[in-house]
Amino acid sequence: MTPALLAIAFLLAITLCYAGVCAGSPFGNCHKCRGMGHAITTDRKGRMKRGKDCRRCKATGKRIRVGRHLYNLWARAYRDGTR
Repeated sequence: MTPALLAIAFLLAITLCYAGVCAGSPFGNCHKCRGMGHAITTDRKGRMKRGKDCRRCKATGKRIRVGRHLYNLWARAYRDGTR
């Protein structure tokens, strides 16, 4: 197998796996708060306490994956175009 065909097969496999992840689990953890929905701060004694709510995920701890967002945009444009 030539290196070009191997690279194409590898990229195709990665793309199909990511499409499967986006279809099976469209939401992933927020990168900013790591899925907690809020920041972790410390008080003056050094103990952990809850901080402010995450603004990026609106305190849910979840975000939509990029592939799922692109699919939703495509599906919305397709629905609007076929009415």
